[in-house]
Amino acid sequence: MKITRLVILFNYKKILLGAVISLFLFILSFQIGSAILIILMRGLGALIIINIIASLAASYILYDKSGLYELNDLDGIIDWSKTENAVLIHASFDPLSQRLEEKYPHLSLTVCDIYGNRHEHESGIEVSKKMFPPNPKEIKISPDQLPFENESQDVILAVTALHEILDHGKRGLFFKEAKRILKKGGLIIVSGQFRDTTNFIFFNI
Repeated sequence: MKITRLVILFNYKKILLGAVISLFLFILSFQIGSAILIILMRGLGALIIINIIASLAASYILYDKSGLYELNDLDGIIDWSKTENAVLIHASFDPLSQRLEEKYPHLSLTVCDIYGNRHEHESGIEVSKKMFPPNPKEIKISPDQLPFENESQDVILAVTALHEILDHGKRGLFFKEAKRILKKGGLIIVSGQFRDTTNFIFFNI
C-alpha cells in the first residue's frame, strides 16, 4: 500500500475537490424540481466518486500488487549476475535502488534524479522521501546530458520516470544520450503509462 498512499498524498487536493463537488451536486439535486436535472446531477456526482475510487484501485493494482518495483518481470531479460554497471533514473521518488544494491552487491549502480521534474516542489515529496529515503550516492541530472562515458553502461532503468521530462525536445535527447552511454548489446528498460482510453478512464486528464 506504500505507493497507493503516496498517490493519495500527491493528489489529495484533487480528491478532496472531487468529493466536495460530488457532495454539492447531491445536495443541489434535492433543491431542483426537474427530474432530468436530478438524474444528471446525481449521475455526475456518482461518476466523480466512482472515478476517484477506480483511480486509487488502479494505482494499487499497478504499483503495489503487481510487483512493478520488484523487477520480477525482468528475469530472463537481464542477467544481473553478469551486469557490471547500471543507471537507475527516477523523478524524486526512488523505491528501487536500495533493493537492487541489497540483492546485487557486486553491481555498480548510479542513481540519478531528473533535475527540474514536477514532483520536486510538491508537498508530498517529503513524505515520499521518508518512506523511500534518497540513495546517499544519488546525483541530479539533466536528461539531455547524461554524465557518463560513451559505451560505459550495461543497463539503464527508467521505471515510471521519463514522463516527468515535460520538455519534448529533452525527452528525445535523453534517448540519444542513452544510446551513447550504453555498451553494445546494452539494455534500456522503460516503464510508463500509455496515454490511451484505458488510462483516461481511470486517471482522466
